[in-house]
Amino acid sequence: MLQQISESELTLMQIIWQNEGHALYSQIMEQLAAQQNDWKKNTVLTLLSRLVEKGYLHTSKIGRRNEYAALVSRADYQAAQTQALVGKLYAGSAKGLVAALIEGQAISAQEFEELGSFWEKGEAK
Repeated sequence: MLQQISESELTLMQIIWQNEGHALYSQIMEQLAAQQNDWKKNTVLTLLSRLVEKGYLHTSKIGRRNEYAALVSRADYQAAQTQALVGKLYAGSAKGLVAALIEGQAISAQEFEELGSFWEKGEAK
């Protein structure tokens, strides 16, 4: 099971995922600046180091520059977080999650129908 990561760590992972799973430190800093994020160098390095320790990233040297590569895909992270959410809030019942999405109008009737079609196609396999 994947360790929990903070919102700040997730911000960095999203940048790396958007860059096909790898990014140089300088690219990360450029994208943070483009997002109006003014984190300091030490903050970013600390967050990246934590992600390496948690097994989300691998770092390698390219000359004098650090490149960070994702060891966990966005899809794997989303699946793990969804499972944790369902387990924690809905006692493992995906039906409870879907019911809450419908009741809260977070999912439209059309999206619900599309999910039904998706499910039926999966059942046919």
